[in-house]
Amino acid sequence: MKPDWDKLMDAFADSSTQLVGDVDCTAEGKPLCEQFGVKGYPSIKWGDPSDLQDYKGGRDYASLETFANQSLKPVCSPANVDLCDDAKKADIQKYQAMAATDLQSAIAAEEQKLEDAEKDYKDKVQNLQDTYQKLTAEKEETVAAVKASGLGLMKSVQAAAGKETKDEL
Repeated sequence: MKPDWDKLMDAFADSSTQLVGDVDCTAEGKPLCEQFGVKGYPSIKWGDPSDLQDYKGGRDYASLETFANQSLKPVCSPANVDLCDDAKKADIQKYQAMAATDLQSAIAAEEQKLEDAEKDYKDKVQNLQDTYQKLTAEKEETVAAVKASGLGLMKSVQAAAGKETKDEL
């Protein structure tokens, strides 16, 4: 992906409204990556710098270029209210009218919902993993018990009996 990404950065290097760049999340860029919730590498984020979204498209140059041409443009935001529909304009006005502490509290409450959802997800995935491991162990115990009960010997006797029947004919 790196060569295609570098090619895309070169293609949009002179754009005044589109930024295609990269950040090394293991070095100087680590605080920025933590701020925007980058957990895996490579991650692609796009959109308003204060509300970046995860890119979920193809990772080849053609897919990236198509997405960039169609999607990397000014979007509805407090800086571009003229690009917003009436509902988003109303939301922006509502948030702008809030006291700074109230807005921060509202943001913190929504971020807490995201953290809670992530924790709930991880807990449930762990429960699934635990269940899987338990079921696998139970199955392996059953398979071992069946084999120890003489299944192989029964099959050998059956095969030998079948061979004797054919020999008699």
